[in-house]
This record gives sequence, C-alpha cells and structure tokens, in this order.
Amino acid sequence: MSNPALHNKITYIEFTTTDIAQAKQFYGTVFGWTFQDWGPDYIGFQGAGIDGGFSKGESHQAPAKSAPLIVLYSKDLKATESAIVAAGGSIVAPAFEFPGGRRFHFSDGVGNLLAVWSE
Repeated sequence: MSNPALHNKITYIEFTTTDIAQAKQFYGTVFGWTFQDWGPDYIGFQGAGIDGGFSKGESHQAPAKSAPLIVLYSKDLKATESAIVAAGGSIVAPAFEFPGGRRFHFSDGVGNLLAVWSE
C-alpha cells in the first residue's frame, strides 16, 4: 500500500536504550506515551507526535555533536522538568532562553539525551 502524502517525510524514530522496562516507565510516566511490546529487546511507542520505538543496546552517554537532538514541546516547562527528575531522569543543561522560548536538555537515564522547549 502506498501513501503519497508520506513520501520523503519522517514517519518513525528509533532510540537505543539500556533498559526497555525503564524506558517504558520513564516515557509513559513523564509524557504519557503508550507502548507495544515486540519481544524482550524492542518496544514501539505512540502518542509522541511521531511513532517510534526503543531497541535494547549500549548507552550513548555523550552523543556526537552531529547526532540529531530530539526536542519535545511542553506547555509547562517547570512541571515537565520536575516530572523528568521524579521519574529518574536528570537535567543535563538547565533551562535557557533562545529565540522563541526556553528549553532544557535531559538524560532519560537509559542512554538518551533529549530536550524540552516552551514559549
């Protein structure tokens, strides 16, 4: 089946995680994502604005500067920051101003670095 509207569009994103269950708990708790188990080493997720998955693998504690940075949106930056810390993540770059808003970077505790922004 072909879907011309999806041609050349990003339709899926895949993360590596050191712990499938912990990734599921973290992203479900903080962002409300839902999951589909595909065996012991892979889960798919929905509810993030784009579908994706987590595959079990080694941590990438310090990604290369050329690696893409996944940036999530929050209507309440401080509440999201608190939820991340409460769920076992850590803030790796405190909130800072940029043209258009504020953002911070965080580690999910299972090998991924992401960011969250708000106006």
